Amino acid sequence: MKKNNKRKKEHGTFSNVFYMLGVMFKVSPMLVIGEIIMHILCTLPGRLVSVIGLKFVIDEVSGDCDPKKIILGISLILGILIFGDITNALFFELFVHRQREKLDLGIQSLLYKKAASLDLAKYDNPEYYADFILAVENSSDNIRYLLGMVKGYVEEILSFVLIGSLIFTIDPVALVIVLVSSFVFIPVGRYTGKLMVERREKITELHRVGDYFARVFYLPEYAGEIRTSGVFPLLRRRFSESADNIISTQKKYIKKLDKLFFLQETTIYVIGYTLVLTLYIGYKTIVVGDMTAGDFVATFNGAVSLGGGILYLTVYSVRWFTERSEMIDKYRKFLKTDNAICDGEHIAECGKPETITVKNITFSYEGNDKNSLDGISFEIKPYEKVALVGYNGAGKTTLTNLLLRLYDVSGGSVEIGGRDIREATVESHRDRFAAVFQDFQIFSASVGENVALSTEYDEERVWNALKAAGFDKELPNGLETILLREFDEEGLMLSGGEQQKIAIARAFYKDCPYVILDEPSANLDPVSEYELNHAMMTGAEHKTVIFISHRLSTTRNADKIFMMEKGKIIESGSHEELMNLNGKYAEMFNLQAEKYNS
Repeated sequence: MKKNNKRKKEHGTFSNVFYMLGVMFKVSPMLVIGEIIMHILCTLPGRLVSVIGLKFVIDEVSGDCDPKKIILGISLILGILIFGDITNALFFELFVHRQREKLDLGIQSLLYKKAASLDLAKYDNPEYYADFILAVENSSDNIRYLLGMVKGYVEEILSFVLIGSLIFTIDPVALVIVLVSSFVFIPVGRYTGKLMVERREKITELHRVGDYFARVFYLPEYAGEIRTSGVFPLLRRRFSESADNIISTQKKYIKKLDKLFFLQETTIYVIGYTLVLTLYIGYKTIVVGDMTAGDFVATFNGAVSLGGGILYLTVYSVRWFTERSEMIDKYRKFLKTDNAICDGEHIAECGKPETITVKNITFSYEGNDKNSLDGISFEIKPYEKVALVGYNGAGKTTLTNLLLRLYDVSGGSVEIGGRDIREATVESHRDRFAAVFQDFQIFSASVGENVALSTEYDEERVWNALKAAGFDKELPNGLETILLREFDEEGLMLSGGEQQKIAIARAFYKDCPYVILDEPSANLDPVSEYELNHAMMTGAEHKTVIFISHRLSTTRNADKIFMMEKGKIIESGSHEELMNLNGKYAEMFNLQAEKYNS
């Protein structure tokens, strides 16, 4: 059965437009007001000149032909146009560029703030994640388009009132011809707008596939694999297939859209204005004689101008506002998303470690029928060093994610000091932990900032943390040495092991009672691994430490070891106890020891 990807929009078009205008106005009110006013001052006079100005000049030439009036009229027209151009140029140079940057940054900061607080479960939802990417990627685009459309809309309304009133005074029938020719195609405009939104969504999805290849070819971690293997032809073929898919999708929509554009624009102008209106006003001017040459020119130019305005107000704007509204709806939905992981009322203290009690917890990721964790219970006493071991997929990382409340348990509870962690605020709870993840990240910032994860840090504590983590690389500018080269061409590049030591130093730096280390020695050689384990046990002497490791040599000094398999704890105890048990842990340890010995 084919899946229906059509999702209902949560808000109406006008609701979304005014919502986004409100956000923009809150960030930069003067830009929104100023751009609308300056757009009107710059474009409206030119339209009025093409209608009223030409009518005046032609009537004067064909009538009394007073040179003074003609010169005065032309001078006034030029003065208005020049004033509008100069004012608009100054406005843009002195104000708009700076304010647009401010607006872009303001909108993006709202998105980034929300993204930083999202539940990890949102990333597991493909539909939500797709909308999330669309909202972030199109935020600046929405600002530019929407503000431009609003400026145009206000200008066209004023043009419609002024020019429409003039044509009505000359001949009401001519105005009726313009209106009928334009309004008859409004439904087509709505359909075209929806079709463009559909195309945009499908192309964005396809572009994300292309973005994968971009990452593969520019990220350094792929460089060695690509250059030392025969994978390039495979990647190139997959890229070509992706590009062909994008092109064929574009062609399919372009064929439909071209026909609709032709129907809207060519038919309205050719049949409505060029044929019907021209014949009518020509008849009124030449045969009946109740229109002057100036009236003829003013009516025809006014009709073309008015027709374009009506098309904008009723066809183009309907299409564009509908398209933008779809994107704004995603942006709006993203910002207003409620997190499932909510604050409790208790402020957790970041003091001495307390007993961690896990009571019969179960957990399942969204969309999975089977539990990733199934009925796990255990207790960790203050200052204990606990190891979680087991094969891939056993549930070790999932368990630590639940301890950190990156996810909430599906059943059961996690307690610290006898209090359910869900009763504490999320921030105060997580402040009690220092965590080093398996997929840790190094940021384009100084060494000191990378360790402290803050612009302000205690230099002595940072050095001590680096020493405890075994980091001994020479730093050209000390703790101010910049890592990576996104913002500094001379940024220091580190090996995988050196990066991991920086990440581990964060755990030593942070003043907190609990430390979680997910594969802390994965990128380290055996000597560095031994030194890290020794440092971890001594440097974290006054902390409770929970660490995940596939190398069981790192677990020998743990106070307690939990052997996990298929979401359950199947064995627990010290290294000696588990070896004497001669179960799964002993089997796994002996297999690894045999590899080292051989």
